[in-house]
Amino acid sequence: MPKLTLIDGSSYLYRAFHALPPLSNAKGEPTGALFGVVNMLRSTLKDKPDYVAFVSDASGPTFRNVLYDKYKANRPPMPDELRAQIEPMLAIVGALGFPILRVSGVEADDVIGTLATQAHAHGIDVLISTGDKDLAQLVRPGIKLINTMTNTTMDSAAVVDKFGVKPSQIIDFLSLTGDTVDNVPGVTKCGPKTAAKWLAEYGTLDGVIAHADKIGGKIGEYLREALPSLPLSRELVTIKTDVPLDLTVQQLMLHDRDTTALRDLFARYEFKAALKELENAATDVAEQPLSPATEKPIVEPTRIDTSAPSVELNAPGHYELVTTQEQFDQWLSRLHDAPLIAFDTETTSLDSMQADIVGVSLSVQPGYACYIPLGHDYPGAPAQLPRDKVLAALKPLFEDPKRPKVGQHAKYDMNILSHYGIVVQGLKHDTMLESYVWNATATRHDMDSLAKKYLGYDTIKYEEVAGKGAKQISFSQVDLDTACRYAAEDADVTLRLHHALWPLLEGEPKLRKVYEDIEIPLVPVLASMEQRGVLIDVNELRMQSQQLGKRMHELQQEAYKSAGRDFNLDSPKQLQAILFDELGLPAKLKTPTGQPSTNEEALEAIADDHALPRLILEYRGLAKLRSTYTEKLAEIVNPRTGRVHTSYHQGAVATGRISSNDPNLQNIPVRTEEGRRIRQAFIAPKDWLVLAADYSQIELRIMAHLSGDEGLLRAFHEGGDIHRATAAEVFGLEPEAVTSNQRRAAKAINFGLMYGMSAFGLARQLGVDRGEASDYMARYFSRYPGVHAFMEATRERAHRDGYVETLFGRRLYLENLTSRNQALRAGAERAAVNAPMQGTAADIIKRAMITLAAWQKDHDDKAHMLMQVHDELVFEVRADAVDEVREAIRERMSGAAELRVPLVVDVGVGKNWDEAH
Repeated sequence: MPKLTLIDGSSYLYRAFHALPPLSNAKGEPTGALFGVVNMLRSTLKDKPDYVAFVSDASGPTFRNVLYDKYKANRPPMPDELRAQIEPMLAIVGALGFPILRVSGVEADDVIGTLATQAHAHGIDVLISTGDKDLAQLVRPGIKLINTMTNTTMDSAAVVDKFGVKPSQIIDFLSLTGDTVDNVPGVTKCGPKTAAKWLAEYGTLDGVIAHADKIGGKIGEYLREALPSLPLSRELVTIKTDVPLDLTVQQLMLHDRDTTALRDLFARYEFKAALKELENAATDVAEQPLSPATEKPIVEPTRIDTSAPSVELNAPGHYELVTTQEQFDQWLSRLHDAPLIAFDTETTSLDSMQADIVGVSLSVQPGYACYIPLGHDYPGAPAQLPRDKVLAALKPLFEDPKRPKVGQHAKYDMNILSHYGIVVQGLKHDTMLESYVWNATATRHDMDSLAKKYLGYDTIKYEEVAGKGAKQISFSQVDLDTACRYAAEDADVTLRLHHALWPLLEGEPKLRKVYEDIEIPLVPVLASMEQRGVLIDVNELRMQSQQLGKRMHELQQEAYKSAGRDFNLDSPKQLQAILFDELGLPAKLKTPTGQPSTNEEALEAIADDHALPRLILEYRGLAKLRSTYTEKLAEIVNPRTGRVHTSYHQGAVATGRISSNDPNLQNIPVRTEEGRRIRQAFIAPKDWLVLAADYSQIELRIMAHLSGDEGLLRAFHEGGDIHRATAAEVFGLEPEAVTSNQRRAAKAINFGLMYGMSAFGLARQLGVDRGEASDYMARYFSRYPGVHAFMEATRERAHRDGYVETLFGRRLYLENLTSRNQALRAGAERAAVNAPMQGTAADIIKRAMITLAAWQKDHDDKAHMLMQVHDELVFEVRADAVDEVREAIRERMSGAAELRVPLVVDVGVGKNWDEAH
C-alpha cells in the first residue's frame, strides 16, 4: 500500500523545545528546538514514505477563535527563544525536501485531518507523526499515529488502551474532559476515567446529555451545568476534514533535497555532523546523528508550488488476470465492499453501437486492478469465464445506483454494457469530465494525455499491444497476459486520475457544481440518445444523392465553359493554374508555402471578379453534402437497430457545447435548399412524428441578461422582432419605418458583436464602407450602453483572471490573452466576450436535457429525445400525444434557467425533421 506520512510540525516544535536542554550557538542564538525537530525527521526519512507533508500552524486567528473568543486564551505567549526558531526550522525542513503546508484560518490539525481523510479514501495508508491526543479521533484502519519521541505507534486498539474509548468516541471524550491549555470548557471535574465510563454506558455525547438527569452526585451537577456549553466544546475539539486545499495528496512527494541550501544552513547553525555528511556526499541526511548548531539564518520557508497540479505514478500497479471462479468471487466480494468502483471495457470496435465486449477491467484501490477476459478467441487462447455468467453476476453491481462508479469516457462503456442488458447506474465520476470541467483547454481529455499531465505517467498505448495500420489485430486476438497489462492499467489509471482530479474540483465550488449538476447527470442522457439513434429514409437519401450528382455534372460543364477548357474541378493545382495564371485573377490569400490559395475563403474573396470561383464553391458544397450525408448516412444505418447512431462528445468544445460525429448531425447546412432537404430524410416511425424544439435567439437573450442593458431587456420583454427593435434604436426610427436593409444591418450587429466583430468585418458583411459600419456600431453602443460596458468589463476580467465564466460557473481559460502576437491576442479577447454567452447557452440546453430525460422516464411510450443540434432538441413523438408532449417540452426548456428575459422556445412538428421547422 502507498503510504502518506503527515508530520505535525507545531507539535514537533513545542515538544522539542520543552524536551531538550536550552541549546544555543556561540552567539547565544537558541537552537534546541531546531536541533530536536531535525533529529525527529530522521525517522521519517528512513521510512521513505510515498507521500509526506510537514504541517505547521499559520500565524493569525482561526475559525475556532471566531466560535469562541476565549479559545486558547489561557495559553502564555510563545517564548521568544521558541519563536526565533520557527523560520529557521521551516527553511531546513524545506531544504530537506519536505513539502510544507501552512493554511490560514485553521490549525495544523485541520490540515492533517483533511489530508488523512482524503488519502484514506484513495486507498493510501496514513501515518500521523504527533504527540497531540486530539488527533486520535482520526485513527481507523489505515490511519495510525506515531510518537517519535517514544517510538510508539497508536492504532485503534491502542487508542482504546490509552483512553478507554474507541477512536470514534474521542471527540465526545474530549468534549467532556475539556482542555485547560486550549481553554475548551468541558465538564468541571470530569477526568478521562469518568468520561470513558459515561461513554461506555451511553455511547455518545448526545447519549450522555440525554441521560444527564440520571447521573448523581456533584459530578452530575457539574454535567448539568455544562450542558449549554457542550455543543461548543464538541465543535472546538472536532478536527475539520474538509479544509479547501490547492493540492492533492499525490502531490506531496518528497522533493530532492537542496544540498546547497542545506550546506549554508548547517554551516550557519554549526550542525557539524550533518555538514560533514553533505561534504562527503552521503546518501541520506538521516544516517548521521546531528549536533547542535549556531547562528540563525534569515531564510524564507519553502512552500509547495500548487500552480500546476501534477501527480507522479512511479510504477505500474499490481494487476490480476481473472480466469477462475474463485478469483472472480474474490473480486465480487471486493466490489461489494468498495467505496468507489473504477470500470472499463475492452471491445472489438471503437463504434460502441457495433462493438462486442471482449473483457472487463475493474479497480477499487489505486495500484490494484483486474482484467476479466470474456471473448479472446485467438488459436490456443486459455479457457475464460463464461461471458453471460460473468455479466449476470456484475449486473446487480453495475445497476445499483447506490454503488458509486468512476470511468474514463464512461458513456462508451455504458453503451457497450447496454448490449448485454446492463443499464449502468450510479456513475458518480468520469475522469474525462473532471479534467474537462477543471480546465477544458489545458490538455486533451483522453486517458493517455491525462495520465501524462496529471500523473506524470506514460500509459501502454493500444498500438503497442495490437499493432498499427493494416497489421493491427482486434483486441480479441491479443494474448491474455498482454491484454491484462493493458486493460487493468486502464481501470487503475482511471481510479488514480480521479484521486488526482477530484480534489481540485472539490476546492472550486462553482466548478464542482457544473460537474455534479450538469456534466455527470448528462452522461446517461447522451448514452440513451446514442443507443436510441434516429430513423433514416434511405430511399429519400438515394434520390437526393442522384439529384445532387446531376447538379454537380451541370456545374462541371458550366465551369469548363467559364474556364475555356476542361479540367479536374477537384484538383487545387489545376484550379490554381486556371484562376491565377490563365484568367489572371488576383491571389488574395496565400498558402503557408506562398502559393495562391484556392480554399473557400480565397474563392469567396474573388467570387465577384469572375463566374468560375462561384461555380467551384457551389460544386464543392454539393460534393460535401453528397459524400458526407446523402451517401454516407445510407451506408451507416446500424443493422441491429435499423437506425443511424451518432456519438455525442461532452469534452471536445471549450465553451461547453456538445459536439457530434460519425456522423456529425450538427453540421448539416440549413441555409441552402439542398442542405435543408437532407433533413427530410430524418423521419419518425409509423404513427409517430418528429418534433423540433429550438431556443429562440438564446445567445442574445443571455447577452441581455448578463449585460443588464435596459434597452435590450425592454426589447425582449416587449416580445417583438428584436432585430427590428434594434434597428429602430440605432437609426432613430419607429419600428414600422425600419427597412429590410436596416434590419439586416441591426441583425449583423446583434450577432456580430457577440463574436467580437470589428467595424471592418461588419463593413464586409453589409457591403458598406468601414466608416459607415463604424457609425452603425457607435450608434448601437450609444443606444445599448450596458452591452458596451459588459464587453469591456468582460475583457478586463479575462485579462485579470486568465479566464471567463458562464452564468453557471463554467470556466474558459484564454492563454493567448497575453500573447505578443496581436492577432492571437485579439482573437482571445473576442473569445472572452463570446464565451460567456455561448457557454451559458450550452449549459442551459444541457440542463434542459437532464430535466427532459427525467420527465421522459415516465413518458417513454410517448416521446424519445433523439438529437441535440446547437440550440435545438429533436424528438420522435407519438402522433396522438403531440399536444401534451409539446407543452411538456416547452415548459421544461423554458424553465432551464432563470434569466431577466423570457426563454422562448419555438416548437414545430412534422413527418420529418425539415417539416418540423
